[in-house]
This record gives sequence, structure tokens and C-alpha cells, in this order.
Amino acid sequence: MPSELTDLVSDVTPGRGALRPARSWLHSDAPSLSLNGSWRFRLSPTASVTEDFAVEDFDDHDWEDMAVPSHWVLEGDGAYGRPIYTNVQFPFPMDPPHVPDENPTGDYRRVFELPAGWTDAERVVLRFDGVESLFRVWVNGVEIGSASGSRLAHEFDVTSSVRPGDNVVAVRVHQWSAASYVEDQDQWWLPGIFRDVTLLARPAAGIEDVWLRTGFDSGRGHIDPEVVADAAAFPITLRIPELGVEQVWATKDDVAPLDIPEVTPWSAERPHLYRATVSNAAETISLSVGFRTVEIRGDQFLVNGRRVVFHGVNRHETHPERGRVFDEQHAREDLALMKRFNVNAIRTSHYPPHPRLLDLADELGFWVVLECDLETHGFHKVDWKGNPSDDPAWREAYLDRIRRTVERDKNHPSIVLWSLGNEAGTGSNLAAMSSWVHSRDAGRPVHYEGDHAGEYTDVYSRMYASVPETEAIGTDGSRVPLLGCTPAQGARQRTKPFLLCEYAHAMGNGPGAFDQYEELVRAHPRLHGGFVWEWRDHGILARTADGRPFYAYGGDFGETVHDGNFVMDGMVLSDGTPTPSLHEFKAVVQPVMFSFEADKVAVTNLRHSADTSDLRFRWRVEHDGRVVESGELEVPVIAAGVSGRVPLPPVTVAPDAESWLTVEAVLAAETAWAPQGHVVATAQADRSVRRRVPAARTRPEWRAGTGTLALGVADFVGGSLVRLADRAVSGPRLELFRAPTDNDEGASDEVEHSDAAVPGVSNAELWRREGLHRLTTRRVRVEQAADALRTVDKVSAANSALFVMVECVWTLDGGELELRAQIEPSSGWPTVWPRVGIRFDLPDGTQPIDGAEWFGLGPLESYPDSIRAARTGRFSSSVRDLSVDYARPQETGHRSALRELSLTSGGMEVLHLVALPDTRGRRPGFVLSRHTPQEIAAADHPHELPASVATHLHIDAAQHGLGSRACGPDVWPDFALRPETYTLRLQISGPR
Repeated sequence: MPSELTDLVSDVTPGRGALRPARSWLHSDAPSLSLNGSWRFRLSPTASVTEDFAVEDFDDHDWEDMAVPSHWVLEGDGAYGRPIYTNVQFPFPMDPPHVPDENPTGDYRRVFELPAGWTDAERVVLRFDGVESLFRVWVNGVEIGSASGSRLAHEFDVTSSVRPGDNVVAVRVHQWSAASYVEDQDQWWLPGIFRDVTLLARPAAGIEDVWLRTGFDSGRGHIDPEVVADAAAFPITLRIPELGVEQVWATKDDVAPLDIPEVTPWSAERPHLYRATVSNAAETISLSVGFRTVEIRGDQFLVNGRRVVFHGVNRHETHPERGRVFDEQHAREDLALMKRFNVNAIRTSHYPPHPRLLDLADELGFWVVLECDLETHGFHKVDWKGNPSDDPAWREAYLDRIRRTVERDKNHPSIVLWSLGNEAGTGSNLAAMSSWVHSRDAGRPVHYEGDHAGEYTDVYSRMYASVPETEAIGTDGSRVPLLGCTPAQGARQRTKPFLLCEYAHAMGNGPGAFDQYEELVRAHPRLHGGFVWEWRDHGILARTADGRPFYAYGGDFGETVHDGNFVMDGMVLSDGTPTPSLHEFKAVVQPVMFSFEADKVAVTNLRHSADTSDLRFRWRVEHDGRVVESGELEVPVIAAGVSGRVPLPPVTVAPDAESWLTVEAVLAAETAWAPQGHVVATAQADRSVRRRVPAARTRPEWRAGTGTLALGVADFVGGSLVRLADRAVSGPRLELFRAPTDNDEGASDEVEHSDAAVPGVSNAELWRREGLHRLTTRRVRVEQAADALRTVDKVSAANSALFVMVECVWTLDGGELELRAQIEPSSGWPTVWPRVGIRFDLPDGTQPIDGAEWFGLGPLESYPDSIRAARTGRFSSSVRDLSVDYARPQETGHRSALRELSLTSGGMEVLHLVALPDTRGRRPGFVLSRHTPQEIAAADHPHELPASVATHLHIDAAQHGLGSRACGPDVWPDFALRPETYTLRLQISGPR
């Protein structure tokens, strides 16, 4: 490789030739020309290919076409390399600032015609909004400059290089460069020109930059304007027609703050925007202005004088087919979905998004933590030795990144915090970034989680703090040490607002404990909520050899180094499907809370600033899940932070059925993100008359049993069930195993029940060690009596002395068949169990079991620590829709608190079960699946599941919680399933 090129890709400075200072991304009526579209493209395996392609007369007829914007590894069906996923690891040797000679390099060429009249422009500027990683630019054979900072905007002055008529722009993109060491975010490595390329005609006496800083106080608005323009650009006029503002600045010295007597403030709940223009004779710039004041007062983070609670998500830019290429319709739908699920905040992990996304955030209403394009996480492996964050040689690169971040997006009212980056250790370069932000923008605080000691940031931030640790932070529990802090530093951090910049790792089935964190936030004002990791799975749409589509994750593209399915950790699947965890989040953070009293309901408005005038309230009464009454609830307008008590209508209570009252807050009118009637918040109250649970049937006189036996709809051979309601069936067999969730596979040291979990060892590994996935049965006894059958089984695993005794008693009384299963473990089990229950296998026969109707909790799956979104009712589903297509197959589909269950085939009921509570009032749950837990656990992708020949019904006495241990705390002790005796009681009948 030529030494000049080696110096270029290993150069830690941000490039050369790009215009500085950076400026806002503005909507101007000055002429522009999009260079998006089809470019000619060539990929070379190293960076040492000659640069002859940049000359004007280069013959590129044998090159391919490449879309701009795009990532070349997602184009051409693998012809241009493959994506690489890493979380922490570097996919190249750690030799900073050097990268390997094997450095895929993409060359781009495009011919464009300079529009007529552009020769009159004072300057012509070529703008790149995003290129990964290092790129060089030529126009008509003249090298213009180079730049790095993949998710940052760079502009180049090409005035002297363009000419009337045809022009050639050439760009060389190196996948790896020194910049790659500071762009080690948890995402796919996706090289190429992936954001817009635009040619701008900057007029003589144009307006180079505008910043309308705003404030709000007691109904009054404040604008502190900053205008970057030459003296010849004046006079310049600011107009805000809705407010009657027309301010003329004759000279630069006239640009001064102005007060506006009466404005409507901007907030994430009521995102009121005013359309403003800043114009002169040369151009007009259009802006959206939102009036709000951000401040920290003591340990409170306030906007417009009121405490903010972030019910947020970490959002990467990801599309299953286009990667990080921006799709505005896709982004708008994404943000509208967030609003429908009560998400009010976004952390732009871990870089500035496409600028249009922030326009949408201003419009739809989100609190935004805008993060710089910076992460050096791979240096964690070497204990941060050589980390650029504390190396003076990297100082200018760090400062360039934060300047470009702030300057581009400074006009957005949605941005309430600047974040220096993510997981880059700590050091003087980060402190320098913070100092620059403080000097440039006094109106927004600075965030960076890695500043554990609180030396240069304004808020205290942590990732994946456990519930007890979060509580200690929220209180004055100074005896509890804080991570990475001396006692003095911990005391300082406790004087600041606290937020969880990442918590509740939403990988696969989970997380649990949303409600525990939310309760702490409501109890301790210092705690300001947080941001779930994360919003959406990053799956890339791929196909198997035989053409079946699936969503690929790390390792599916043959990467040498990768982090598997850790990139599939969102509350939304790759295809946009909300997971049950998103429904759980919505229920936990809902902005209206209901508390039932005897004949009233207390309605509490938990919003930041909006009253309830946009909501209406309705109620309904159900008997055993069937609606018998409904109506509107008269609720006066309730201000933010205020409660009101409202009379409830008389509720008809059924003497022989469960009676449930449900109230809901719904949108009174259509919004930009949801239709009229959309449910914002809901709650249920059990008004049932307490009824006696039928006593267990008395045990008859048993005798040894042999041969066949028929009990009502059940047929047995040798004590084993073979048919139910004329359908083949086997079981019930003890099932202690579930296909491990990603959280079950997590091996973090964050264990809340140390007597049943091992730091650094996953629960799933402990289950495999104990053989829970390969249990065997020895029948101890078969006994019969008149209209009754009893079996006793000893269940254990090879190479284990531990066991479980299972007694099943079948009785027929008055034509009603009942099964009572008692499950009793031996002593000495060293770990929690994933589940405890029984499984029935129902072969397909002529027509498979394909649906279910049930009375219990639903409609979506629920688990002990993720059950707030579930409501008691009557539901139905196909077997297929009972499960969630997590990217890695795992436990899914459990419905809790079952009362009744009907199995259907072709729309017809074939089997009916009634589940009775045990002596402690606990009700079982059920899972109905086309695959066994063992089959599910053996598959890495949904398409790898074997062809199914049976439907499998699990009746679970209990399930272990979900937790967040894939990257965070384990299951809370209250929801950990410890081995103990459980009893199941089922009444079973055929079609009714």
C-alpha cells in the first residue's frame, strides 16, 4: 500500500477540505440538485487500487450500477461483500490507528449536469450526509478533500471545480479507517454512501446559518437568534405569521433577542410548532419553532418548569432491506407506532440520525437525547488501554464530531439533551467535548453515561442498574456505593437528575420488571425514567438456499468475528411487528392511572403538561369475559399531575360468573399518529362474588390396575392416556423445560436470587446441566377404582439422583372427568426451574388442532414479571398466532391465569378444559404450540424448526420469570420459580 494512502486511512484527524464551521441542516429555497440515484461502482478488496478512476475520461463501462444512498454489502446478492455484526468486538485487529491492508474499497462515479444559472452562484457546495467510513472526493479530476465521521454531514466547496454542462464527481470509500476505532457501535458494519448527496448553489449575500434559540416562561416566549451571514446579506427579516412577528434586522448588530407576550409552548405531549422564515433578497430559510426551556434545578430535570419522565427507547436507524438508509415513510410509521405505545422519548443510539427524523420528532412530539457518533467499546477487551478518549492525538477528531452533531441539529425543540456518545470509556477528550457543548449551547445539558464520577456531565446516567440499585440512587441511601464512584463522587451524583440511558434489555422474550422501575420513578423525583434497549430488531432480510425468507443476524453472513443474535434486541421485530414486551411497556407507562374504590374511580393524569381534554373515558362490564354493559364515563378535564375521583356506574354482578369492570381512556379525536378511539390507558377491577372452589374428590379404594380403561371421554392403556374425545393423545408428561429465552441464556453477574443462580453462568446452562431437557420417566404404580385411575411416575434425568414424583388421579363423577396432577420434587435441586407443568401431545390425524378459545389472561403472552398488559377476558387465536416469531426460536406463547380452554379444529371445538385454582388460589397457564420445547431449543432460526406432526398443549402450574439477564439483572426473587410441590386440577370434556 502506498505510504500516502497508509497515512490517509490511519489518520486520526477528521479529514481535510470539508467546510468549517459546520452548520445547520436548513430548509432553504436556494437552488439544490440531488445527486441521489444510480452511480457507477467498482469494489476492490484492498485500498491500494490506483486512483485513475477519478479522471474525467476514465472508461467505467465495465463497472456496475450502484444506488446512492445504499450500503454496497446489501446490494448485488452478496457480490459486494457481506454485512458484519459486532456488539463490542472489532472485526479487524486492534492496532490503532491502523487497519488491515484487506480493506474493501468502493469507487463511485457519476456524471451530472450543472443547472443553467448556477454559474451565477457565489459558491457551489457538495454535501454528503452520511458515508461509512472514510471517503475522498474528486470533481472533474480535481481532488476536493476527504472526511470521516460516518453519521455526520460534510460539505465541500467545489466552486472552482464545476463548470457549465457535464461534470464528473468521483468518490472513494474505504470500509475501514482510523475512524472505525471510534465507531464501534452495537450494530451492523455497513459501508457505503448511505445518506443523501446534494449539490447546493449558495447565492451571493446568502444566509449561511441560522439558530433560533427559544425559551418559555409563564406564557411568554423568548427567541435568541443567531445569524451567520456577511454584511451584504442584510437586511434580514424574521417572520412568524401566527404570532404576528416581523422583525427586520438592518445590520448584523441589530440581531438581538425578542420577547413574545403570548405563545403556546412546545412539549412532547403537545408539540406546538410555529412556522418561521428568515429571509433576505437572496434566499428564504424555513424553520419550525417550538418554545420550551430546558433546565436542571437541583436534582430535577425540567422542561418549561415541570419535571420530565422519560418513557423512552433507544433507536438505531435500521431497515430490514436498506440498513441505515433513511426511508421517511418507514420512519414516520416507526414514530407513530412509538406514540401509540406511549413512548415519549428517543435516545438516538449512538449517532445523529438522518436530519428528517428530527423534523418528525419535532412534529409528532418526543423528548430527544441526541447522541454524537462516537463509541470505542472494543477497547474494553484490553482494559481501555490505548483508548482514543484519553489520547491527545484524537482530540480534534472528538471535537469535530461533537461540533458537527450540535451544529447540524441545534434548531430542533425536541432535542433536550446532548449526549457525547456511548461506551467510549472516559478521558480528557470527552471532557473537552463537554466543555465545548457547554460554551456553545447553555440551553441544553450534557449527558454521557461513561462519566461515572460526574466530572463533566450534568445528569447522572447508568445502564442496566438493578431495581435495588436504582432505588438507592433515587433515595438518600448514601451508604450504598455507586458504580465507579468514590463516596464524594457518589454524593455529587446523587445531587443530579438520574436517568437510565439503557435498561430493560428487550432481547427475545422479555424483559421483565418494567413495573418495578416505573414504581421507583413515581416514588422518587430524582429518578427521571429511562430508555429501553432497544426499539427494533436489526434483522436483515435474507433467504435460505431454497428461497425461504428469514431475518439474519450475526454469523449468518459467515463473519469471522460476530456477536450472534445480540442485534435482535428490540420491542419491535425486524418486520415491524410489536412484541408482547411493547404492549407491556405501554401498559406500565400509560399516562393515565386508574385506582378503583367502592363506587368511584380515581383518575390521575401522569402527563408532563397536557390535560385530559383530548381524551374520553368509557367503561364496560363483562361476565366470564362476555360484555353485558358498557357506556361513557363522565370525567372532568384533569390537569397534568392532578387526580380526580369520578363516580362509577352501578355494576351488575353475576352470582355464577366472574364480573369484571374495565375502564379506558381513549383519544377523543384522530391525531397524526393514531385514530379516534385509540386506547391510551386501561384498567380492570374484579367485582366478582367470591365463589367456593369445588373440593378435590375423595380418594377411592385403589387396587392394582392393568389393561384398558375408559373414563368418559378418556381412554387409557396400561395406565397411559391414548385418546381424548376420540382423538389420539399422549400424556400427560411432566415438563420442566422451556426453550431458553435470550434472557435465560444470559450469563451476567446480575443475579437477584443468588441461592438459585450462579454469577457468570446462565440459568439455561444450569438447566442443561441438570438434564431438564432430557427427562425420563419410570412408572412406579398404576391403580384403579370404580370410575377412577391413579398413576405414580418417578421422573429424572440420566446421571442425576434428583427426581420429581408425579401423581395423576383421574376421576369420573356424574359424567364429568377430572384430572388432579400433583408434582413433588425431591430435595436438593440447586437451581430454579424454567417451568413446572404437564404436556399433552395431540397428533394431527385427519385434521390438526389449529386454534384455541380461552377465558383467562390475554390476548398476548404473559409471564410472572411481564403481566401488566394482560387483561381478564375471553379470547381466541390460531395456534400459529399464539406464538411470536422471535429471530432465535425460544419460549413463547404462555397465557396466564387460565379458567377455560377450548381446542378447535377447522373452527369446531374438539376438546374443552376447565382449570381450577389450587389451594393457594393460583391458576395455571397454558401454551399451545406446533413444536416441543426441545425442538424449539434446537433451532437457531424459525425456518430451521422441523415439520410438525402434532400440536402440543402445556398446562403450566408456574413459569419462571423473564428478567433482563441477556444484558442486565436476572429475574426478581418474587418471580423466580423454585422447586416445590404444585397441584393442577383440570376438568376435561369433549365438544359441548
